[in-house]
Amino acid sequence: MRAALSQVGSFNRPIQLLLINQLTINVGFYMLMPYLAGYLSNNLAMATWMVGLILGMRNLSQQGMFLIGGSLADRIGYKPMILAGLGLRVAGFAMLGFTQSVPTLLVASALTGLAGALFNPAVRAYLAAEAGERKVEAFALFNVFYQAGILVGPLIGLALLGVAFRWVCVVAAALFLVLLVLQARALPSRRGTGDKPQQSMLADWRQVVRHRPFLLFSLAMIGSYVLNFQVYLGLPIEVRRVTGGEAGVAALFAISGILTVVGQVRLTNKIKARWTPAHAITRGLLLMGASFVPLALAAGLPSASTSRPLGWFDYLLALAPVLISTVLLTFATMIVYPFEMATIVNLAGERTVATYYGFYNTLSGIGIAAGNLLTGLALDAGRSSGFPALPWIALTATGIVCATAITALGKRGNFNSQATIAPTEATSAAAPTRPVTANSR
Repeated sequence: MRAALSQVGSFNRPIQLLLINQLTINVGFYMLMPYLAGYLSNNLAMATWMVGLILGMRNLSQQGMFLIGGSLADRIGYKPMILAGLGLRVAGFAMLGFTQSVPTLLVASALTGLAGALFNPAVRAYLAAEAGERKVEAFALFNVFYQAGILVGPLIGLALLGVAFRWVCVVAAALFLVLLVLQARALPSRRGTGDKPQQSMLADWRQVVRHRPFLLFSLAMIGSYVLNFQVYLGLPIEVRRVTGGEAGVAALFAISGILTVVGQVRLTNKIKARWTPAHAITRGLLLMGASFVPLALAAGLPSASTSRPLGWFDYLLALAPVLISTVLLTFATMIVYPFEMATIVNLAGERTVATYYGFYNTLSGIGIAAGNLLTGLALDAGRSSGFPALPWIALTATGIVCATAITALGKRGNFNSQATIAPTEATSAAAPTRPVTANSR
């Protein structure tokens, strides 16, 4: 942690503000969202399908608008989109605390998701532009502040929940309002290092899709998001299976957050000095796949008995494979994330970077949705067929496939991409055709 704090001081004021921005965003978000489903189902007595619809609205509006949010950030600047997203989050969270009608709750959930679609690509593109050659270190710090918010947020929310859920919403909205004012006054205006796009957003999107190295990298990385998302899906299910309770789920998030906050910067610095980005991402993906091996080996162990509670030793013993998997998965994510984010910028050639981040996030969101469906089917199939290791073996294979794909891309030179981006009709008409490489500025 000391290394992280020391490195924060080595960056300029805009980057420091962006780190505070992300910490506060996650504190505000995670102090409310983990408890929203319980409030809707228990306090408002909503049916489960209605709760799912309201929660799903946030995810749909966020994933569906990432690309538009990124394109707008490239056109009007990063700061206006950050401020717009923070403003929408204030409105969305306030509405969640002061309304009980389903239509209004759906609107509030949609505003909350749209807010993320506006500020997420802008924040990452701003950070990359300000960091320059130090993108990897900047994104390592970004992940530290990101995880710190996830650690702190639920604790604050739990304390406020003892008063009333409305107070959770009010405090969360107030945090975003304070952040909005701070960023409006202190964050300098910023555009990307390239020129302002001279073509339509549709032409930009076609250009991104035609950028073969970037598209292949995005597709190869989808599996990493499916694997990483198991902290929210597969691992909690396994905790409930082997312990019969929920307490171990909190331990998963605590372990993941603490490891990242304490070790991310030091680990990234060591890796950067020894490995290329392609090697770092490939080995991180292999470790992601390997993290599910302990669960595959322990899959045949019996489920927890509901007739009597487990003693503390038996509890830890039952939880050990899941905890080992969590530690390995966390380290794998710590290895991959900074180099992954920097690679997106390099492949984009630092032009319309927010659009590239928006497209990447949209593709990842689609992959997570499909991956969750397939993982759920594999979990059900494994139980019904008497082969409970099936989902964990499939996830391990996913990591190997993704690592193999990244290795192939690295051998073809796509991480130092000099490949041209196919010119669109708009760019061809506006100027003489010139190859846009990943190193163009």
